[in-house]
Amino acid sequence: MSAGTGVIESIARVREDVCALHAELTRYELVVWTAGNVSARVPGHELMVIKPSGVAYQDLTPELMIVTDLYGEPVAGDATGEWGNPDLSPSSDTAAHAYVYRNMPEVGGVVHTHSTYATAWAARGEAIPCVLTMMGDEFGGSIPVGPFALIGDDSIGQGIVETLKNSNSPAVLMQNHGPFTIGKDARSAVKAAVMCEEVARTVHIARQLGEPLPIDQGHIDSLYARYQNVYGQ
Repeated sequence: MSAGTGVIESIARVREDVCALHAELTRYELVVWTAGNVSARVPGHELMVIKPSGVAYQDLTPELMIVTDLYGEPVAGDATGEWGNPDLSPSSDTAAHAYVYRNMPEVGGVVHTHSTYATAWAARGEAIPCVLTMMGDEFGGSIPVGPFALIGDDSIGQGIVETLKNSNSPAVLMQNHGPFTIGKDARSAVKAAVMCEEVARTVHIARQLGEPLPIDQGHIDSLYARYQNVYGQ
């Protein structure tokens, strides 16, 4: 595949970002061993960048990040832009990420972790109820549960899209699997993964002490609108 200078430069930037963001997953203890992944859409192109399968986090470099099309098929660079290592395969979750990008054009980043508390909720097949103002801010309501799906094709991606397409939440707990998060870019998706684990832990602890108090939906809507449109602007 021959590529122009523009796409090569865009891919180089995205590979650097995606590589660096994987360090955030280990920093916040959202992953163990080689599990989990971050991907990002290459702006303006039908391409995405994702972590290679089976490579330890401390060994990741931008050059090892793999470029695929939006069907998860690796693409090769040209003489001035080598894209990935031909001896490495993209993450086993690549098909799921690719399906999200194909069907949610507003999404620029996808993250998957097996973070402990969020995955515990997923194992129970239970949504995390919106009982914290932080959840109203970040998720606009509860964090929903997606259907059980096996790894290997785009079934997980279908479950993510079907669950999140009519939800404010950037996170979904795939049943018996773990959280997937989306964002306008990869950094936003990583932030959602960090916040998902934080609220999963807090609400779990709250339930050990008693039944958490629900927040009125009108208040949740107000919190979400303020945070998304006013806070930090």
